[in-house]
Amino acid sequence: MNLRPLLAAVVLFAAFGASAQPAPVTNSRMVPAQVQPGTDAALDERQAREWGLHPEEWARYRQLMQGPLGVYSPQLDPLTALGIEARSEEERRRYAELQVQAEARRVGKTLAYQRAYDAAWQRLFPGQPRVSLPGAKAQGAGNTGSGRLAVFVKADCAPCAQRVHQLQAAGTAFDLYMVGSRQDDARIRQWATQAGIDPARVRARTITLNHDAGRWLSLGLPGDLPAVVREVNGQWQRQ
Repeated sequence: MNLRPLLAAVVLFAAFGASAQPAPVTNSRMVPAQVQPGTDAALDERQAREWGLHPEEWARYRQLMQGPLGVYSPQLDPLTALGIEARSEEERRRYAELQVQAEARRVGKTLAYQRAYDAAWQRLFPGQPRVSLPGAKAQGAGNTGSGRLAVFVKADCAPCAQRVHQLQAAGTAFDLYMVGSRQDDARIRQWATQAGIDPARVRARTITLNHDAGRWLSLGLPGDLPAVVREVNGQWQRQ
């Protein structure tokens, strides 16, 4: 998993330094009962195509999500679900490749919008620091395996603020993720201010501020927060 502000957040950190009527009920006689199966089939075919899957693979995904896999992981995407339940090494490799391709397309689109977003921010609020958009890689962030740290913190956590202060004092570059931010810009902005994060370092992207968006749980690492982690040979480890 690439934690580089891949990036989780929204506009902000700017404070640093500065009754409709109910819809009519459809007449029951108009319900297209005979058309519905065909409509569902067309929808399934379209969704399968969007994920690069054959119709029978999409049907198997739907079936898997009705079982234990769907209970444990109800939000699992089709490629991950099929990859986990692959019946052969060939299937597992196919779904892994499809997922890598899909992720590359998604990140490419996000980065293109991040560039447009950065340009708009610079025009409208020049000189003010900002947080990366969700899923975007912050400018200046290191590449996977570069040794750049990811720091996970939460509100009302004195040790979290202390750890961030130590890293900043040492001149360490890191990507900060706030767990439990609820995608609320004000929460992460207030926390960063109280923790004494230097706005100049945020502007320079040596420190980036991000909403966690579930990344900490996805790592499955033991221990409480704060957590300072680094990617080593493709695996994230606590430091």
